[in-house]
Amino acid sequence: MKNLFNSALRFNRKSFKVHQTLYGVINKAALPFCLLVSISFLFGCEKESMETPAEEFKSASNLAKSTNSLAAKSEGNVVNDYTGLSDETVWELQQARAATARYKKIENALKDGYADIAVDVEGMGHHFMKTTIVDGIVDIREPEILVYNKNAGGEQELVAVEYAVPLTFPKPEGFTGPADVWNGTSGFPLWLLHAWVWSYNPDGVFNWTNSTVHLH
Repeated sequence: MKNLFNSALRFNRKSFKVHQTLYGVINKAALPFCLLVSISFLFGCEKESMETPAEEFKSASNLAKSTNSLAAKSEGNVVNDYTGLSDETVWELQQARAATARYKKIENALKDGYADIAVDVEGMGHHFMKTTIVDGIVDIREPEILVYNKNAGGEQELVAVEYAVPLTFPKPEGFTGPADVWNGTSGFPLWLLHAWVWSYNPDGVFNWTNSTVHLH
């Protein structure tokens, strides 16, 4: 019995040494493997990071086309009637329109800080400005000015949005592409840009005036 126990003990010790040896070999092999995996992961992340802008641009372009397609089926969306604009510009105009949809009710505009600045111009309309956001930043989703015109019933209807940047800043870039025309000679100390996203302008979405708008 004693001999059997000693034999078993020797076997277990031998097995333990073998396991130790194997464990050491595995650890030595695992180290470079783990380093290889880590390096591959880092390069993979870098590659993914490098490809992200292109993928985002592709996604934005696809989203623009999808949005424009859906908007084309929406009644009264004048943005779809303009031609010669890039998908990116149309997408930005759609954003401007969507962001100001609540201001079709002038009460909401007044509630949000837009006030009548008594600038009433034929071919444009009545201007309501939010002076607290007039700075060097152009946010197409938050125009500094909303342009209204009264309908036959005397109610103010939203016809355009307008962006305003003080002349102390460089001429803004605004929308994607060269189509937007900033006016710095209006008599006001501002760079100004109209975007006719609520009333179709036959002379162009960014044209200074709209021949179809008659002041009421």
